[in-house]
Amino acid sequence: QIHLVESGGGSVQPGGSLTLSCAGSGFTFRSYPLAWVRQTPGKELEWVAEISALGGITDYADSVKGRFTISRSDDRIYLQMNNLRPADTGEYYCSTDRRGTTRGQETTVIVSS
Repeated sequence: QIHLVESGGGSVQPGGSLTLSCAGSGFTFRSYPLAWVRQTPGKELEWVAEISALGGITDYADSVKGRFTISRSDDRIYLQMNNLRPADTGEYYCSTDRRGTTRGQETTVIVSS
């Protein structure tokens, strides 16, 4: 059974940075492309970033391109978030796909002055 656990959320001021982390178990971690998705207030679940199984290919939503960086190690994926904006406030999940079909329990990001 796939199990994903996110961490690293917090509260920051606009322009600040956070790094999210996601640990995976119950599957061959290195064999899966993985993604970050988020639920922002009043909006539907939104894909944020994706990374290929071996980490060589990444893709980003236009809303975060140039500010967020997705990366991975043998057993975790990360989301480095820079220049955060209030619109980035929400619940962040790591997921096995862009739709958030299988995802963890979320970590909360609040960007506010």
